[in-house]
Amino acid sequence: AARDAKSDPDRWRTLLFCGDEFGRCAFTEAGSPGEGLPVVTVDEELYRLLPSFVISTADKFAQLPWRGPLHMLFGQVSKRCERHGYRSPDLDTMDSTRPEADSHNRRGGLPAARTVDVAPLRPPDLIIQDELHLISGPLGTLVGLYETAIDELATWDIDGHAVRPKVIASTATVRRAAQQAHALFDRHLQVFPPPVLDVSDSFFAKERSTSDRPGRRYLGLCATGLRLKSAEVRLFTTLLSSTQRLYDRYGQAADPWMTLVGYFSALRELAGMRRLVDDEVKTNARKAKRRGLGNRKIFQVQELTSRVGASEIRDVLDWLKQTFDPAQTKGKRPIDVLLATNMISVGVDVSRLGLMTTIGQPKTTSEYIQATSRVGRDKEGPGLVVTLYNWARPRDLSHYETFEHYHSTFYRQVEALSVTPFSPRALDRGLSAVLVALARQSTAKTEWNPNNGAQLVDLSGPEISRIVELIVERAERVTSDPEAADFVRSLLDVRLDRWKAEQQRAGAHLGYQDDAAKGVVNLLEVPGISKWDTFTCAWSLRETEPTVNLIIDAWDASLDSAPKFELGKGTPRGVAANLSEDEEIDNDAEVMS
Repeated sequence: AARDAKSDPDRWRTLLFCGDEFGRCAFTEAGSPGEGLPVVTVDEELYRLLPSFVISTADKFAQLPWRGPLHMLFGQVSKRCERHGYRSPDLDTMDSTRPEADSHNRRGGLPAARTVDVAPLRPPDLIIQDELHLISGPLGTLVGLYETAIDELATWDIDGHAVRPKVIASTATVRRAAQQAHALFDRHLQVFPPPVLDVSDSFFAKERSTSDRPGRRYLGLCATGLRLKSAEVRLFTTLLSSTQRLYDRYGQAADPWMTLVGYFSALRELAGMRRLVDDEVKTNARKAKRRGLGNRKIFQVQELTSRVGASEIRDVLDWLKQTFDPAQTKGKRPIDVLLATNMISVGVDVSRLGLMTTIGQPKTTSEYIQATSRVGRDKEGPGLVVTLYNWARPRDLSHYETFEHYHSTFYRQVEALSVTPFSPRALDRGLSAVLVALARQSTAKTEWNPNNGAQLVDLSGPEISRIVELIVERAERVTSDPEAADFVRSLLDVRLDRWKAEQQRAGAHLGYQDDAAKGVVNLLEVPGISKWDTFTCAWSLRETEPTVNLIIDAWDASLDSAPKFELGKGTPRGVAANLSEDEEIDNDAEVMS
């Protein structure tokens, strides 16, 4: 694991080294003192060194109109410093304490260096999109819109032919994939490898007998007439105490079921269960032997939610790999209970987990499949998934009544994904960013790239006309609707007129971002509580709406007036929120008001 980092001020690098205490790894500081792990994690270093393989999230797309050096990731370079790497106007002045120079003297054992001219590099040839089913809804819609810029910047010309990058996407749960791929990437879909004749062997998965690979079993519970919280306490107590009895009898062979994973569709419900686990479940589990189970002492209760910091999440994932050992008497104990939201449904691959309880039917079948597949991944620990349904929710009750049929065919029940990149509301939020990104990162006009280049953009010239046609044509291909393309064109004309007006108003001082030291005023606006302007552009694709705090004052009937509503101000005189147990709030996602 890379645990050690060291700064190299002469080369402007942050070096990462393997933390092997015995020095056996070639990437320790002793084994590779000048480089360490061949990994770059700082944005500025990423632009200067341009690694062959870049890992990022789709949220980074939103930085295209904001950060000039991003054009370097698409091979648009012309100069390179022999010591510090590739250069860009904004990158050279990003750190005022050490602005880039055209030549450097010998220093710290490094030879003299100078800036040399270089030819442009090839843009990315291959784009791999993992977890395609997550690129849907509002996020997928904006990703599809920003892909207009990504696709153009990654296209290069070979003998007069435009060559676009190849896109490979992977997913386990998807429906109407052809429509989603067309809306996102403007490409036709080909499944690789193609469907086979034998349903038991699809290349991706091979069907095995349950006697060889026990797999995963689903169990549905519905405690009619009983409060859901009471049913949760009894279920958690029973599962924890039952696995303790197995552990007492069989020892470490029962380890896969000793860690109970609780999956919740709402962060509020998880928080309530956390309190119950720390109180009632712990108390009841200590006295479970009187009911024929095993007395269980619960020491470690952890979470995988947005309430946990990024570094803590990594520690929890490593902690989950620790097994229960009857001989252990000291040290850090394994996790007894893990409470998780939909964060666990992606990227969590801990093979020893074998027991999960799902509280309520998740909102989508794909989420249900992804979450429950985190357990029973090892033949040594077949999985058991217990779904506790809320009898007061009609949807939960319907799934319980058709439990066997639903689970026999739930891959057929996966919902179709919605991606509408050129819908009116998506254009309100992302069209300006795509226009500015294509102009600023353009290969033809490098003088438009620096921050003050917003003033130099020729809004009536052929390059901007080409960009407009590019966006309009993609809109027509994706939507198959000429009227939608005409609507996009009209919106682009409005934005170009506004941009031209800003150029005239600012004189020679219009930039993409404001720079008070140089007297530069901004074209782009940062999202906030106020209404979005024409050139408001998000820093992240999830910043499509501001979070609004809604406080509801209690209604005093004696005042003979309507209830009062305030937005994020003051302290309510009455009830701030009175949510019933059946109301759901999205977890780990923005709550839109």
